[in-house]
Amino acid sequence: MPTYDHPRPALSVDCAVFGLSERGLEVLLVQRDLAPFEGSWALPGGFVREDEDLEEAARRELREETGLEGVFLEQLYTFGERGRDPRGHVVSVAWVALVNVRDHAVSAATDARDAAFFPVGDLPELAFDHDHILAVAEERVRGKVRYRPIGFELLPPEFTLAQLQHLYETVLGRELDKRNFRKKLLAAGFLEDTGEREEGVPHRPARLYRFDPEAYARLERDGFEMWI
Repeated sequence: MPTYDHPRPALSVDCAVFGLSERGLEVLLVQRDLAPFEGSWALPGGFVREDEDLEEAARRELREETGLEGVFLEQLYTFGERGRDPRGHVVSVAWVALVNVRDHAVSAATDARDAAFFPVGDLPELAFDHDHILAVAEERVRGKVRYRPIGFELLPPEFTLAQLQHLYETVLGRELDKRNFRKKLLAAGFLEDTGEREEGVPHRPARLYRFDPEAYARLERDGFEMWI
């Protein structure tokens, strides 16, 4: 085992997992079962093992603490302020995940007592500096969803244009002009009409669409920029 002449801060990962439901934009929290902050709610996360890289650690912690696997994951920011963890100097690399809540059942495990989605506007008090991490994550998602198609991760594979507009309005926190929004997205060329319509609705069934990542990639190579 190597020895070091200088101190080494501990390294951890924390995950801000956002979902969309009838209650609006939500974030996944776990209730801690261990000190410090036993019983408090926090972002899923934990310490990085010596034999894994950062993304592996983030995905492992999500799987172990919430049961989530195979989700969109993007590195957010590194948080290393002194005093952010009472156990010592802990540097955390935070990640952002986007999921369709209906497709992912969550279940607490390992050192999490419970796991649940909470509306971002009605959160319990969070452990550590996770309120700050979450605020940075929200800002990233709201900014990036305007020019990158990350929001489709929050929708089912097939969706209506009304569902798509609801997604953008919820994430951005403002209303969008229905006609202009639909005209712009349909003209872009990365929404595929499935030829099907929604079922079991009390109103006239709307057309169902799906996101075409290959078409978007071709557009992006040609210099296309999506701004909502």
